[in-house]
Amino acid sequence: MTTLHLVLGDQLSPSLSSLADAAPDGSVVLMAEVMAEARYVRHHKKKIAFLFSAMRHFAEELRTRGLSVRYAKLDDPDNSQSLFGEVERALAASHASRIIVTEPGEWRLLEEMRGWQARLGVPVEILDDTRFLISRAGFGRWADRRRELRMEYFYRDMRRHFRVLMQGDMPEGGQWNFDKENRKSPPKGLKGPKRLSWRHDAITRDVVALVEARFADHIGTLKPFHFAVTAEQAEAEFEQFVTDILPSFGDWQDAMVAGEPYLFHSMIAAYLNAGLLLPMDVIRRAERAYFEGAAPLNAVEGFIRQILGWREYVRGIYWRFMPAYAEKNAFEAHRPLPALYWTGETKMRCMASAVNDTIEHAYSHHIQRLMLTGNFALLAGLSVAEVCEWYLAVYADAYEWVELPNTLGMALYADGGQMASKPYAASGKYIDRMSNFCGGCAYDVKDGAGENACPFNALYWRFIAVNAEKLRGNHRMVNILSSWRRMDDAKRAKLLERADHCLDLMEKGAL
Repeated sequence: MTTLHLVLGDQLSPSLSSLADAAPDGSVVLMAEVMAEARYVRHHKKKIAFLFSAMRHFAEELRTRGLSVRYAKLDDPDNSQSLFGEVERALAASHASRIIVTEPGEWRLLEEMRGWQARLGVPVEILDDTRFLISRAGFGRWADRRRELRMEYFYRDMRRHFRVLMQGDMPEGGQWNFDKENRKSPPKGLKGPKRLSWRHDAITRDVVALVEARFADHIGTLKPFHFAVTAEQAEAEFEQFVTDILPSFGDWQDAMVAGEPYLFHSMIAAYLNAGLLLPMDVIRRAERAYFEGAAPLNAVEGFIRQILGWREYVRGIYWRFMPAYAEKNAFEAHRPLPALYWTGETKMRCMASAVNDTIEHAYSHHIQRLMLTGNFALLAGLSVAEVCEWYLAVYADAYEWVELPNTLGMALYADGGQMASKPYAASGKYIDRMSNFCGGCAYDVKDGAGENACPFNALYWRFIAVNAEKLRGNHRMVNILSSWRRMDDAKRAKLLERADHCLDLMEKGAL
């Protein structure tokens, strides 16, 4: 009897649970490039090219291990262009008696797969994704014991469980995180190191040509294409990070510099989320760098927290609250997403930089996502659904399990505080402190309500004014709400007038 082992595009790991019992005899591995997955949001060209090339390289790796691989390329004339259609075709060709698949990272796809057995007439076994460090059920047990699901406490429990950066029962260095040391303003001339680049082989050249031809209307520039597309290349990039870059990561983790989209960030999220790297491997290697004296504790702890803490936590939040989570909109934000998110055309230097970096690289680091594009969307009351769709489309590391909680919960506070203890709303003052954008901007960051005032300033106060009742019960917002109430009427009126003018300019494409 033959078993069909389905491998999805973000499951490119030999240790994948659905491949555990795959054998040269009696197994067929199915991988498929389909339009239904490439276009359900208008994914960035580089994201599609990265995944297709990495998928094709992984298929070749499995073949060298003796496995039979059925691979459906996008331009195969017989391709049904849906995942179910390709499973159905493979089932007919292989006469397989059962299907094994590792659970997908998106609720919509898992719901579809749960109906496959009835539709196909063969058993469909959906396995846990054991590449994550805590199962969905494990996160549920953790969450059931708590009134509030704060990442910090989840992270501490994960540190204890896996014995990461621990000395007995105490955290290394005597404290759980070193955030205060990781918020330094960028000095003049701060530049990140040169990154590795890869010569394109025939597989990548074919994929780049395919994507250019089939997805010309999608966001993004495709060339130069710089991504690692094999586990070996991803390992080399991570090794460069640990050796040359990690020591500086902590200090400048939150910094933003024009023309420097990467600075000292690891750039491995796309590789982790597609399976080319495994989380515990990179955690242990970073931890070793600290204990060997190669990187300071604030840098290593900050890096590990992103993976052992945030990455596992947001996945747990996603699966615990879906599908209702995707419909949340605590501030009733419905204003249409403006064109500047797709074009980068705006006089706001910070936003232009973040969006244009995204267009060029399918990447921007977490502070740019949270405190620029996310903060602006929060302050402007942009449609939660449209903002979430944009984040899912434009970043190479974005899958709904990681994107939705980070965007809807963290950046937009649309879940009303299930994730964050307060909205991450900030005026231009924060951007000025953490970046060099404001000095060369057309707007004045020190002006609140003048005709040339930074839009973030007036929009910030408008956000506070409009949502004052909803924020009143949040103890972390008491001081700022008091500041708004203490302003004289004339000042408040000018700020609100300026905010409305900025929104009008935004909608006209003139901000």
